[in-house]
Amino acid sequence: MADSNITKRALAAALRELMEEMPFDKIQIAQICERCDMNRKSFYYHFKDKYDLVNWIFDTEFISFARESAKYLSSDDRWELIERACEHFYADKTFYRKALMITGKNSLSDHLREYLFPLIKIRIMQLLSDDIADEFTVNFFTDAVLCAIERWLSDKQCMPPEEFVTKIKQIIQGGAAAIYREMNSAGTKAEEPKKTGDA
Repeated sequence: MADSNITKRALAAALRELMEEMPFDKIQIAQICERCDMNRKSFYYHFKDKYDLVNWIFDTEFISFARESAKYLSSDDRWELIERACEHFYADKTFYRKALMITGKNSLSDHLREYLFPLIKIRIMQLLSDDIADEFTVNFFTDAVLCAIERWLSDKQCMPPEEFVTKIKQIIQGGAAAIYREMNSAGTKAEEPKKTGDA
């Protein structure tokens, strides 16, 4: 197990170095292996492809800790996990700027979305009634948060993570509350003509 982690870390370090030198789509598995003096067989023993390696870097550095922490945090504390994720991105923003620009199957952006979705879903369900907090609504807010994170990190003058998360939290909670009020208001207005007609 220890040897396996040493190999994975060496491959991850090699990929990080190469991402500093060239676009991700130009990086080949052979270059990653050559950089850390390994063969392709060693790479494919541990990872499916270079996208898998990028996701492993993210998982190893943050997600495993966050998942463990989630067991001990109440649903009200889940914003803390998102804030910690953003602090991590901010501390290593050069790498994550490039990693989140990667497109295609198994990209970090898709991987991060899978992580954010259940956290946002829990909060939306707390703010909205079950019939309004449907899959579409949760997808809408999850896509918005992911897009905001990508835009935030791509800005060379990006704001501190605690300020960014505070803004995101205010927008999501305020937006969800506004949707709830509007849906309730529309429902009340729709019922009024029926009452008038019956009278």
